[in-house]
Amino acid sequence: MKLRYRTVFLSDLHLGSSGSRAKDISRLLKRIDCDTLYLVGDIIDMWRLRSKWNWPAEHNDVVRRVLKMVKKDTRVIYIPGNHDEGARQYAGLEFGGVELLIKDVHLTADGRRLLVTHGDQFDLVVKHHPLLSSLGGIAYEWLMALNRLYNVGRMRLGFRYWSLSKFIKLKVKRACTFISRFEETLVKEAERMGVEGVVCGHIHKAEHRVESGIEYFNCGDWVESCTLVVEHDDGQMEVLDGIELLQQIRDAKHRHQGKHPKHGKRAKHGKHAPVIAGAGDVLDDDDDDLEPVEVDIREPLPIAR
Repeated sequence: MKLRYRTVFLSDLHLGSSGSRAKDISRLLKRIDCDTLYLVGDIIDMWRLRSKWNWPAEHNDVVRRVLKMVKKDTRVIYIPGNHDEGARQYAGLEFGGVELLIKDVHLTADGRRLLVTHGDQFDLVVKHHPLLSSLGGIAYEWLMALNRLYNVGRMRLGFRYWSLSKFIKLKVKRACTFISRFEETLVKEAERMGVEGVVCGHIHKAEHRVESGIEYFNCGDWVESCTLVVEHDDGQMEVLDGIELLQQIRDAKHRHQGKHPKHGKRAKHGKHAPVIAGAGDVLDDDDDDLEPVEVDIREPLPIAR
């Protein structure tokens, strides 16, 4: 059972951090069929790994899933961010078929050119105040720990997941101002380059809007929002809820098996509903189809100081 897209953009997976939704990422990648996969930065959280090594099997499964997509002729482009900036020194090289680039210009099926960049280069705090940025990262980790505890309580009471951390961030005036300035800066950079849009990550806020004729897409993250940007075969693009996509596949499986699907909020797809191939396949959550990789990431990575 596969979801068919021309291009998929994922960012801010933060593998190596305790907050990464690695199991959900692996499940989603298993069910995606695309020509190109962009990994738009902060895929591996080298900041967290530097202070405390954390690489459970679920995180390794994501790496293996990506490498399997490469073997099946998906072009995978990895654009490092500030949390995995150590990989930037290898820009222009390939590792296991994965291309490393500082940034890219993606050409959509309908002829639009989109700048693809993580976006931290346009964040003045990251660029000029690295210590403050690092302290902010630690504070964010504490906020996410609080968020997890809060949602454990909600789920025990029968309520759905709700992001306390996102609510707090959006209620803070300075955070809202920062997000607005970040988006405006990326739009101006796209204008300067003469492209029609930009796809980025970094700020953990999924978004699609048009400003001054420039389309701005933010992939969101896989710590809180679990969102992604996709391009359909006709070139149209949208931001999707990854968890709701997985639920939609489960519902399709249950209908095929004659079971009553669990009802819940569906992902919004606009004019496009995802193309689901192989409706008779079983939606399992194991990774038995993954082959071992030659380099198993269980030892500390070389991290740029």
